[in-house]
Amino acid sequence: MNTGELVELAQQLRVDSVRASAAAGSGHPTSSMSAADLMAVLFAHHFRYDFDRPAHPGNDRFVLSKGHASPLMYAVFKAAGALDDEELLTFRKLGSRLEGHPTPRRLPWVETATGSLGQGLPVGVGIALAGQRLDRSGYRVWVLCGDSELAEGSIWEAAEQAGAEHLDNITAIIDVNRLGQRGETRHGHDLDAYARRFQAFGWHTVEVDGHDVDAIDRAYGEAASTKGQPTAVIARTLKGKGVEDVQDREGLHGKPLKNADDAIEELGGVRDLRVRVQEPPAARILHAVRAGHVELPRWDKGSPEEGVATRDAYGQALTALGTGRGDVVALDGEVGDSTRTELFAKEHPERYFECYIAEQQMVAAAVGLAARGWVPYAGTFAAFLTRAHDFVRMASISGAGINLVGSHAGVAIGQDGPSQMGLEDLAMMRAVHGSTVLYPCDANQTAHLVAAMADLEGIRYLRTGRGESPVIYGPEEEFPIGGSKVLRSSADDRMTIVAAGVTVPEALKAADALDQEGIRVRVIDLYSVKPVDRDTLRRAAEDTGCLLTVEDHHEEGGLGDAVLDAFTDGRPVPRLVRLAVRSMPGSASPEEQLHAAGIDAESVAAAARLLVEQAIVP
Repeated sequence: MNTGELVELAQQLRVDSVRASAAAGSGHPTSSMSAADLMAVLFAHHFRYDFDRPAHPGNDRFVLSKGHASPLMYAVFKAAGALDDEELLTFRKLGSRLEGHPTPRRLPWVETATGSLGQGLPVGVGIALAGQRLDRSGYRVWVLCGDSELAEGSIWEAAEQAGAEHLDNITAIIDVNRLGQRGETRHGHDLDAYARRFQAFGWHTVEVDGHDVDAIDRAYGEAASTKGQPTAVIARTLKGKGVEDVQDREGLHGKPLKNADDAIEELGGVRDLRVRVQEPPAARILHAVRAGHVELPRWDKGSPEEGVATRDAYGQALTALGTGRGDVVALDGEVGDSTRTELFAKEHPERYFECYIAEQQMVAAAVGLAARGWVPYAGTFAAFLTRAHDFVRMASISGAGINLVGSHAGVAIGQDGPSQMGLEDLAMMRAVHGSTVLYPCDANQTAHLVAAMADLEGIRYLRTGRGESPVIYGPEEEFPIGGSKVLRSSADDRMTIVAAGVTVPEALKAADALDQEGIRVRVIDLYSVKPVDRDTLRRAAEDTGCLLTVEDHHEEGGLGDAVLDAFTDGRPVPRLVRLAVRSMPGSASPEEQLHAAGIDAESVAAAARLLVEQAIVP
């Protein structure tokens, strides 16, 4: 396209953004209008993509980090022939693929869900990492960011990761339109302020008039030819560009234009231009999805005497999984020596990504890698995953398949104190749509669950412990997702103890002590916290009349609530007593912590005796 045609295409994108928002009665047309020239030049001259084959390994990747500008993205899809005009005008309507903020669940040309600002660039960095270090197919990643979202710390986590990794295959396009939702942004139109920040993280920067299509064209060319550095094209634009009533004016964010017909006329009327997007170069995916048999580590039941930490079993199992499967990758938040992810790093360094203390970027990179067909395992302390929860939530909206591993969970970690204790993680992960939440208690169980996670969908979370745990299962035992294990059972059981992870050995000790006193209790290892084994729990309730849950977690949202979920079908809810961490722990030994929280064997046995003595259970 020549200069005049690019200008006309940009005007069409503005018109269609106005039309879509007007038809919906909502949306962000002014935020779309500011970036229309940037998008017109990108898709007409620089973007390489086959819309008929969105999974083509050579396709460039585009991420709309400012997801509220979705009318602009949909207008581009229409110009490329992927959508028709009729569908464009279904924007934000019930049943439409064109949601208010784009998601890959609806449209195959969308890489990741955006709309929670500050996430597009971090995910784009993950995609670029896959392109540079794994796929090596030559595709480029283009990310359109708004200036408001540059206040998010996650943007700068991404900027530092990209700079440190020398990701010259990613370009951030910064739409500096000066206006946020409630007024002017922090730096307004000071392009140099943004440039200095990106430069500090090792980026090449190009400052440009965002409405000069020729200057934009040159800037993109410069970005593509820059080697050894990511590039930020920092563009000065005007919000609502092209319509005098709204251009560069405050108070109009997130609102359709009041006089849409007049605005369309001012922009030159409705057009039906088509952009011919360049075809991607031939490419192939280098990794093998399955490259041999997975030989998981094995531990003999009851050996070694001191037990095995589930975090150790995780590291060994992940390494074995990586040996058997060429699509498995691992990410770390600079705690790999503690989570044992370092074992994978030593064996498979080419598929290991160090994200340092940047948990948001770690999860985002996992999402980006998953978007390119890889199977990521991202691990850090369970407590530290809480700061990345919004990225986990958005990953679920994307339909991303990622494995998250939280180690050092609960008060059982001991002397480090509450800042290091994951006591909210089960609740957080259970609340994520479509998630799977697993909490193994021994080494063999951990190994089998690590392998099973690779073939699941959605967000998968595995909780591991710091200290040694006895090996109570043999290596041939099976642990289906959604299952549980009944470890003690008799016809004379007077109640059921439900435990998971570190509390399973405590429950078994309590059951043995009670048995010597003539009190029979059933013990269930509920290793699958979500989905929960409803059938086994319901049967236990019918047989014993009372369930006692024991968890190294706050009582809100954890194991006890998971057990309650088995009784939400209208049937009578059994008597349920919950032992959990109810006070704020301090520093103490693991044994002292469990006792202080009332979740060690002695406390479990005492609670059971009290229930029996008070005739609460038969």
